Amino acid sequence: MGDPKRQRKKYETPRFPWRTDVLMSELKLLGQYGLRNKRELWRHKTMLSKFRSIARSLLGKPAEEREKLEKQLLNKLQRLGILHENAVLDDVLDLTVEDILERRLQTLVFRKGLAKSIYQARQLITHGHIAIGKRRVRVPSYLVPKEEENIINYAPTSPLANPEHPLRQEAGAVTVSATTSEGGSSSNSSEEGENK
Repeated sequence: MGDPKRQRKKYETPRFPWRTDVLMSELKLLGQYGLRNKRELWRHKTMLSKFRSIARSLLGKPAEEREKLEKQLLNKLQRLGILHENAVLDDVLDLTVEDILERRLQTLVFRKGLAKSIYQARQLITHGHIAIGKRRVRVPSYLVPKEEENIINYAPTSPLANPEHPLRQEAGAVTVSATTSEGGSSSNSSEEGENK
């Protein structure tokens, strides 16, 4: 039957949704991070807005009153890998939505080279081929804590866990050909210089 609690929206829409600059910036982020729709982007923007509003409210409080709450906020953001270790409250106000999008599981799978594109990273996650440690995660928007970042890999029961899988061979061939073409172009230019 499910939980009777009313489901609430987890995002706020832009105040001026039809402005050209807003549409173009959203479209760019959707393509760059392989988001499914604008609701995903708005959810992360709302999350960032909440972090920043907490930081602004803490700046207005007396030092002894804000110390504990400031430490909690900074620890949370450092645990998620959004802020560096020596961050202060002003760094929270400098955060952008890209800082949060970089911590998504989908982005990290692509950055680690487990997928050929950001869209394939999303597909591998939703199909259950990606695990964090031994735990299979099927949510592309999962924000990966810093300590879990190094244990992202293919799920042990996935066919992709086999290094001989054709998909992994193709990904390896793409990286090898890219490096050899870069090296080849430099050797060709040096040979041309010798011929002159």
